[in-house]
Amino acid sequence: MRRLAAAALACGLAGVVPAARDQVPTFSSTVEAVRVDVLATEDGHPLRGLRAADFEVFDNGVRQTVDLVSFEQLPLNVVFTFDLSSSIFGERLDNLREASRTVLDGLKAGDQAALVMFNTAVLVGPGLTASAGLVQSAIDRAQPAGDTSLVDASFAGMMVAESDAGRGLVIVFSDGLDTSSWLSPKAVLDVAKRSDAVVYAVSAGLASRAEFLRDLTDQTGGRLFKIESTRSLRDVFLEVLGEFRQRYLLSYSPAGVSRDGWHELTVRVKSRNATVKARPGSLAGR
Repeated sequence: MRRLAAAALACGLAGVVPAARDQVPTFSSTVEAVRVDVLATEDGHPLRGLRAADFEVFDNGVRQTVDLVSFEQLPLNVVFTFDLSSSIFGERLDNLREASRTVLDGLKAGDQAALVMFNTAVLVGPGLTASAGLVQSAIDRAQPAGDTSLVDASFAGMMVAESDAGRGLVIVFSDGLDTSSWLSPKAVLDVAKRSDAVVYAVSAGLASRAEFLRDLTDQTGGRLFKIESTRSLRDVFLEVLGEFRQRYLLSYSPAGVSRDGWHELTVRVKSRNATVKARPGSLAGR
């Protein structure tokens, strides 16, 4: 949730290093509303034109009163979180740059983009900006080297996505397994349970075996794409952006449930044989 970002960014994300591997980053909550990003499909096609009254949301089994936030009210915060370890070179790097350019070309007025690059360390920059050219220039200048801090970078990507108002979409790309993160997967997954950002991940090579990416996308209501070749990156990135724009953003103020702890969420579309993709729950309190 938006409460995640400010404290984490103030710590400097070039060193996303806690005192201990199992330490969970902490934050306080002053926000009562819960946001749920939802993809509703029928026969594989997104359902359009749904209203708040078409949805049912249950928080720990208790039906909630739902509002629907229009897409126009909240522009996108797209955070590229890119593996730039030593294995990303030549054609792989060219394909990654082309894929990012395609997404940036598809952003609309009010949307913002940012870049998180990772190898042995995590580097954030530029932060959220309306200047697509600034982000693309940083990607074009990047020179791969070093190991893979996938877990640390995923944490950083969520923090950046929530550092400003908007709908946070984190696009993670990696071709390798984590080799140098300080944060533990469990700690970052616990943060994901508190976050409003939705993570879509694209894995190639060894990264296709990364259980962490599967768990991260599941916990945030996103999706994991496993690809054989980076030649398909452009098409996959376009699919991610197109799918995200067709999601619904629901909001409710929890009623009849405890304030803290794990809240299991169930989202349904009334009177339709719809498939719903959303986060399985959220973790409230400390």
